[in-house]
Amino acid sequence: MKATTFASILLTAWLVAYWFLADAVDVLVYGFLKMDEGTHLTSAVYFFVYEAPKVLLLLVLVVFLVGIVRSYFSPERTRTILENKPLLLGNVFASLLGIVTPFCSCSAVPLFIGFVEAGIPLGVTFSFLIAAPMINEIAVVLLFGLFGWKVALVYVGTGLSIAILAGFVINKLKVERYVEDWVYSIRSQSIELQAQTVTFANRVQFGFDAVRDIVAKVWFYILIGIGVGAGIHGYVPADFMASVMGKSSWWAVPLSVLIGVPLYSNAAGIIPIVHALLEKGASLGTTLAFMMSVIGLSLPEMIILRKVLKLQLIFIFVGVVATGIVMVGYLFNAIT
Repeated sequence: MKATTFASILLTAWLVAYWFLADAVDVLVYGFLKMDEGTHLTSAVYFFVYEAPKVLLLLVLVVFLVGIVRSYFSPERTRTILENKPLLLGNVFASLLGIVTPFCSCSAVPLFIGFVEAGIPLGVTFSFLIAAPMINEIAVVLLFGLFGWKVALVYVGTGLSIAILAGFVINKLKVERYVEDWVYSIRSQSIELQAQTVTFANRVQFGFDAVRDIVAKVWFYILIGIGVGAGIHGYVPADFMASVMGKSSWWAVPLSVLIGVPLYSNAAGIIPIVHALLEKGASLGTTLAFMMSVIGLSLPEMIILRKVLKLQLIFIFVGVVATGIVMVGYLFNAIT
């Protein structure tokens, strides 16, 4: 069977699986397992059973498509185009791309991996990784409805600033040596392909090869990361966090960021929690800092990234982004 025909069949299967995933999970959790809706255990199990296949499906599709795209552009050419841009422009482009990309932090990681493999500077790839989950259009709309256009605009502006500046700082630190060797090994395979004249079927096969090489290396880390997020998602008490984040002490903002980092949710999923926290007396800046840390700087994301990045770079990434989020929290508390 030709690679293109096989790809068409698999794409159809992927669309069916993704479209009916939520219904299938409902049947499994509430029908087959007969779990009671609303309990902590059910919430945790449902989160894992739904998020794990969703992220893995996205991983396969994104890696496959990026693999095909990479066959058209050499890593050197891509890097040259971005590195020759005026100061910060590459980070700006990556951040803007992240805004229009509907990915949570864990599902944005596959595209981040593809960027690294394509030879795009690390700082630019981090700008995308930060912006993709943090500046979500659903969050912006809900913030606009709850607090008005000024707060929504400041949220977008500050989130974009964090993504751009954090990526710029990471790029200046020259931390490429902290990327795992296997990532650059895949890049070398891509370079060899450029020297040949290839058909579209060859490019599709290259996409399949990318899926085989990358998914085999990261799927276990993804399941561990989502498992951690599921456990905390189902059992972390909202009342406790609201009582801490509602205080006006100077340490409330950094503490909320520390609390938010181990959690995992996309922007749409965290908005109801943010709304509940605000209703219970939490301050806006502290709550939004918590929200940004959950969707843009989560422990499950770090676990997944560990397969791609060495610990030194993960610590640098967390430190730079957390500093920006804390500053945003203080800013919101000052203006509201």
